[in-house]
Amino acid sequence: MSRTVSAWILSSARSSIVLQGKGRLYSVCSPNRSKIRWRLVFSRAHLCPGGSCSSDTTFSLRKAFRHTSTEEEQFSFQLSPSQINDILRAGELSHKTLDLNGKNSVLRFESNQLASNSPIEDRRSAATCLQTRGMMFGVFDGHAGSACAQAVSERLLHYIAVSLMSRQTLEEIELAVECMKPALPILQWHRHPNDVEYREITSQYFENLRVYWQHLLDLDTEPGFSLEEAMVCAFKRLDSDISLEVQAPQENELMKNVALQVAFSGATACVAHVDGVHLHVANTGDCRAVLGVQEEDGTWSTLPLTRDHNAFDEFEIRRLKREHPRSEEKTLFVNDRLLGILMPSRAFGDVQLKWSKELQHSVLESSSDVEALNIYQYVPANYHTPPYLTAEPEVTYHKLRSKDKFLVIASDGLWEMLSNEKVVKLVAGHLAELNMQKPQLAFEKPVNLGYMHSLLLQRKNRGIASLDQNITTHLIRHAIGSNEYGEVDQEKLAAMLTLPEDLARMYRDDITVTVVYFNTEAIQSHYGNN
Repeated sequence: MSRTVSAWILSSARSSIVLQGKGRLYSVCSPNRSKIRWRLVFSRAHLCPGGSCSSDTTFSLRKAFRHTSTEEEQFSFQLSPSQINDILRAGELSHKTLDLNGKNSVLRFESNQLASNSPIEDRRSAATCLQTRGMMFGVFDGHAGSACAQAVSERLLHYIAVSLMSRQTLEEIELAVECMKPALPILQWHRHPNDVEYREITSQYFENLRVYWQHLLDLDTEPGFSLEEAMVCAFKRLDSDISLEVQAPQENELMKNVALQVAFSGATACVAHVDGVHLHVANTGDCRAVLGVQEEDGTWSTLPLTRDHNAFDEFEIRRLKREHPRSEEKTLFVNDRLLGILMPSRAFGDVQLKWSKELQHSVLESSSDVEALNIYQYVPANYHTPPYLTAEPEVTYHKLRSKDKFLVIASDGLWEMLSNEKVVKLVAGHLAELNMQKPQLAFEKPVNLGYMHSLLLQRKNRGIASLDQNITTHLIRHAIGSNEYGEVDQEKLAAMLTLPEDLARMYRDDITVTVVYFNTEAIQSHYGNN
């Protein structure tokens, strides 16, 4: 990015009054911190693992290089390569699965995040099911704050796991809880140190999860959901709980305010469940899951496993038209947004597009200080027959083959920058580079500077230097730093990483990526044994 382009970015930012955000319009302003004390609950939890640091502590890497406002007099887009790497690699997570019997189809997974919003509104989850089989991976894209995405990332995988349990297992867990004994663990989480639970309300979340499994036990028959049914039921039940929790009387002011923030913000979600060769992907909104497939001739192809639920999807348009009167056909989507408000047409939370006007008014009127929570009652035009929004997912089943090599799940911040084909190509190319044996520098005596320079050039040309070990970092680097030729431009990359908080959202969204690598030998073994 040239200095002329950098200067244009600055001047355009300083003359801007309103920024177009995802699902909302965001004003460029510096809010009074005393007015957003509850909103900071989630940003502090995200920055301070376990709640162990003070409210003044900040994430040093991001704050060290990122400007807070376009009004700063000393403004620079300069970052050294090591500073760029520090920022890009700060959210890296990598986990290799333990496979004692050679039957685990998941070899390993890698994940990373890069914030545009401050604090980041995306969340991610990964866990191994302990009472049932399989692993789960989720990406959650929040809007109007991070509260809903935070809650869904903590809770949804538990709801899915409980939906899959047998009656006997549920009875054992219920008995243990009733007798105040240690209950069977449901999930083994795989987390980055910053991917923390909001521990002050974990007990409340557990109690509502317990109500759900008690409901399953009250059914006359064995729960026995299929995996698709379990995922659909879990998504819908969690969204229902989010809606009911904010309506229930709460003596604890903190829990009441968190429930408000969760319900009046929103989140899209994409969750993959892998059990042997069985892959299920449940999607609500515009996160996306894409399979990387290596054909017999060595070429790569893509297999999308989700559809983006928005105004550009004909199936979604037809679905919404079926659910509402013909008189509303022209007002369901305005400016490619649901009721002119929201980009995704499916999401958790967002009760403003699900509740009646009367219920919204009743809940907000009974709350102490909704303005301090950054919540405002707003009824869009042509709001006649709610709900207009659903959290019900579409579930795709795919039986893994030996040529299925990896799964990419990401928030729309990645897909806005890179196509499905480009993402698969980058992952495949990165795998080939990592598998390439590093060339040995065989020195001939006497060694002169020209000879050394030649060897270093050879090494650079073979793609060895500064290679990201984590593939998700490699994807994020290309997403925000690629030029028109598909190559990473260091100047552009530095500029995109140093954009001030009141400008960054105009140029890029939060990006969260998880790549799951499959164990080809385990998949082949399954077909050989069957």
